[in-house]
Amino acid sequence: MGREGTKTIAVNRKARHDYFVEDTYEAGIELVGTEVKSLRQGAANLKDSYCMVKGGELWVTGLHISPYEKGNIFNKDPLRQRRLLMHRREIDRLFGFVQRDGYSLIPLSLYFKNARVKLELGLCKGKKLHDKRDSAAARDAKREMDRTLKERNQ
Repeated sequence: MGREGTKTIAVNRKARHDYFVEDTYEAGIELVGTEVKSLRQGAANLKDSYCMVKGGELWVTGLHISPYEKGNIFNKDPLRQRRLLMHRREIDRLFGFVQRDGYSLIPLSLYFKNARVKLELGLCKGKKLHDKRDSAAARDAKREMDRTLKERNQ
């Protein structure tokens, strides 16, 4: 997120480990005031969250936003479903991918863009166990090559 005016709130590190991310999209998210205040304090967790299309609308499930301490009666359920805001064409296109090709919609990161909260959504395909091993082996090999290059250059 090297863009100007953005501040990362939470990143779903497990998503890139468990899925191949084919494409990314940006969606707005419908929140109440105490949730935004809680996000400003960085109290969010994307770990087990996913998105689904229901009734022509895009919803995120499992996104945990901790209750705001000073929110008293205005606090909502931390795990409630929240509506994502995207254009109808984009939602229909994503729905087609999810239905037909076995893709999943996984939240990758949550961030502030200027004053608005945005969710980076990934169109993902699940990794099998051997794919995860291949990724880990490639990462280790790259780390080892970088280490040897660094030693030789000094």
